[in-house]
Amino acid sequence: MAICALKSGWIPASKPVDDAALKTRLWGRDFSNPIGLAAGFDKNAEVPDAMLAQGFGFVEIGSVTPRPQDGNPLPRLFRLTSDQAVVNRMGFNNAGMDSIARRLAARPKIPRGWVGVNLGKNKETENALDDYILGINTLASFADYIVINVSSPNTPGLRALQGREPLAHLLNGAKDALAKLALNPAPPLLLKVAPDLTEEDKQDIAEVALEVEIDGLIATNTTIERPDNLRHLLKNEAGGLSGQPLFAPSTTVLADFYRLTEGKIVLIGVGGVSNGAQAYQKIRSGASLVQLYSALVYHGPGLVNRINRELIAYLKRDGFSNASEAVGADFS
Repeated sequence: MAICALKSGWIPASKPVDDAALKTRLWGRDFSNPIGLAAGFDKNAEVPDAMLAQGFGFVEIGSVTPRPQDGNPLPRLFRLTSDQAVVNRMGFNNAGMDSIARRLAARPKIPRGWVGVNLGKNKETENALDDYILGINTLASFADYIVINVSSPNTPGLRALQGREPLAHLLNGAKDALAKLALNPAPPLLLKVAPDLTEEDKQDIAEVALEVEIDGLIATNTTIERPDNLRHLLKNEAGGLSGQPLFAPSTTVLADFYRLTEGKIVLIGVGGVSNGAQAYQKIRSGASLVQLYSALVYHGPGLVNRINRELIAYLKRDGFSNASEAVGADFS
């Protein structure tokens, strides 16, 4: 319903919060603010500019697979209202890369902001790298950044690609495929990781990311864990948990990656963000950019500008003239 309302123009654009404290420059690109829409909402690139018009500094579409995919059987999304959380087992339902490429190609010539493309693999594909290369070849020319998603819990075997050897193989292959396109400028290449990682997993991922010299990490996807304090009757539904219960564990993983990479790689923090204080905590924990999605279910699109206004207040309170100055402040 939200996608239809946005496509039809029923949800008016919102005047963005414009303040120098929010402006961020990364990968040679200027972001009007560091708050972005996480992948999963606009799977088929139907409303990226309409969501940018709600005040986001950037939008990530997908996950996109080479072939159209129906996803898992219904029901597959559950609102845990008493926990301000969501459980989903969507299964990369999307229209396929060719359809999405046509939509991205038809975007306005002067876009409102940056749009990243999150890539996944089809459920039945055995060699995952083949699917990611297909996605890069088809969509990279329309993307302001590319995300290799190996962290969704809803595609069998996908998270196993986060192991050291398969991850190095995958990222090297993706980077080579992107280089062969010789795009100018080439979109940055990022990796999206899970929150359910061992200390060894995190060490391996950080080392591979630095060795391959990818451009960033997104921490984190949804969790398969179920905290003991969840109250809702649907808490044990299979799938990935997002929303408020994910904030603390995802922020811990974010901080771990900032420490393990010594701040040498751009981090995007996502998981449980619903107010300016939480966005600010992600930044202080090492995030140069912050994403949200589940909080929109409970607070609506006006949340974006509210977070940006609150973020400005926190930055000024602590003597930062710009959000980039606060990145990793908890480690200084």
